[in-house]
Amino acid sequence: MTDLDQDVDFAVLPLGGAGEIGMNLYLYGWGRGLNRKWFMVDCGVMFGDASTPGIDIILPDIEFIEDRRKDLAAILITHAHEDHIGAVPYLAHRLGVPVYGTKFALLLIRQKLEELGLEDEVRLKEVRAGKKYSFGEVAVEWIPVTHSLPEPNALAFFTPAGTVIHTGDFKIDRTPTIPPEFSFDRFRQLGDEGVEALVCDSTNAIRPGRSPSEREVAAELRKIIMEAPQRVAVTTFSSHVGRIRAVVEAAEEAGREVVVAGFAMRRVIEAAREVGLLDTRHRFLDEEAFGYLERDKVLLLCSGSQGEPNAALSRIADDAHRNIALEEGDLVIFSSFTIPGNEKAVFSVVNRLAMLGVEVIMNTPERLVHTSGHPRQEELRELYDLVRPKRLIPMHGEFLHMRAQQKLAEEHGIGETALMADGELLRLAPGPAEVLAEVESGQWHLDGRLLTPGDDGPTKQRRKLSYVGVVAVSVALDFKGNIRGAVQLVADGLPEVTEHGELMEDVLIDAADAALEGMGRARRRNDETVIDTLRLAVRRAARAEWGKKPVVHVLVQRV
Repeated sequence: MTDLDQDVDFAVLPLGGAGEIGMNLYLYGWGRGLNRKWFMVDCGVMFGDASTPGIDIILPDIEFIEDRRKDLAAILITHAHEDHIGAVPYLAHRLGVPVYGTKFALLLIRQKLEELGLEDEVRLKEVRAGKKYSFGEVAVEWIPVTHSLPEPNALAFFTPAGTVIHTGDFKIDRTPTIPPEFSFDRFRQLGDEGVEALVCDSTNAIRPGRSPSEREVAAELRKIIMEAPQRVAVTTFSSHVGRIRAVVEAAEEAGREVVVAGFAMRRVIEAAREVGLLDTRHRFLDEEAFGYLERDKVLLLCSGSQGEPNAALSRIADDAHRNIALEEGDLVIFSSFTIPGNEKAVFSVVNRLAMLGVEVIMNTPERLVHTSGHPRQEELRELYDLVRPKRLIPMHGEFLHMRAQQKLAEEHGIGETALMADGELLRLAPGPAEVLAEVESGQWHLDGRLLTPGDDGPTKQRRKLSYVGVVAVSVALDFKGNIRGAVQLVADGLPEVTEHGELMEDVLIDAADAALEGMGRARRRNDETVIDTLRLAVRRAARAEWGKKPVVHVLVQRV
């Protein structure tokens, strides 16, 4: 190491994941100001909702680092959840740097790249946990933690300014159902050596106590499956290999065959087999086998825990699945939590299952069929005691969760804490932690096959259309301003009739006709004048009858 220039530091710049749950992308950089050698930690997505009509996937805006890709050393993956790897297939090829991760994460990333035909455009480099990888003056180590899928890791950055730990997603589970075990000794060793900053998962920081172990959930699932008299269906997150294995082992003990429905679920099962977490003795049948099995000899493992309309469970609840049907006396277990925003969709599926006479079990204190993969307050305190950082930086959570962790760390005696937001460059080492600069950050939307701006892209207009509808008006005029045909009008998303029983389209056509007649030939010679006049007339008429002003488009044809 060399003597440090006071202006040289190690800093973090989140482009997603600070102030929101999802879309995790953190840039770590060694250097001065915005002139740094950068490392991208994770590259994830969020999912669209009612506020983003037509958009299923939301990605972080990477324009800042794309403009500096010559200074980007690598993309470093902590684990394989969609909010950490989901954007890699859409963004990594634009950056031209390798993606480093453990085997399971890279298997899922490769599958996604192959679907897009980009497998030859992105270099994937497998890492081994516990080994340091050098990138000039900075080295990185993957440190195994426990979470809700295979091979989760924290990252330790070894810099000339000291060590910084990025936890990734984790919990402290002393009895996980799949490897790895939590790296107590390594975190303690790093704490003994000195840690400048701990950048830490905040998702469950508002919750006291500890998250239950996966072993407790496995025991409850086994009990329910063993006692079920008829068919059993279990829906969970497709990436949750530990949960899948617990369900499969319980089914085998109960003498049930396991049928899999859902492409994502089957893809994860294949990856888990490749890394040795599901062996060949576990038999998975295709959904076509479901109808040939006795009701008390089948367990269905299916997608749809979040109420997704095209997922297997939603189609089953509609009694519209080609190969699978449930009936009165069967049982569905939601071995998952409901992501905020999905409550209505999930309970719609639950109610439709109830209408079929199907029993539904969801997670409750009495029926522990799910546990979080994120640390509650006691687990956070335990990590603080292992690492003993000089400063604590909350990340991965909404500001409610991040502030809760900040307060917890301060009460625990950590000397310095700081909050960061997307787009803020925060110094981590050498201290003190402070915001050094702010850069543009935001969202991109995956709209069909195209990436579009999140703020000013087509979604903004669609959102407006979803509230007020659209009217298209067409008029035919000659070049002298004479009217050469009747006004044509089409309205979408408006009420069909007014409160007086008139057809809404007729009312709007009358308003357009009157406005057009009232203009006079001279004014009708100017297209822009015609467009503005008719647009205002139609909007006013709609507002008078409906109370809302639709989006109006006017087409002028000169004949």
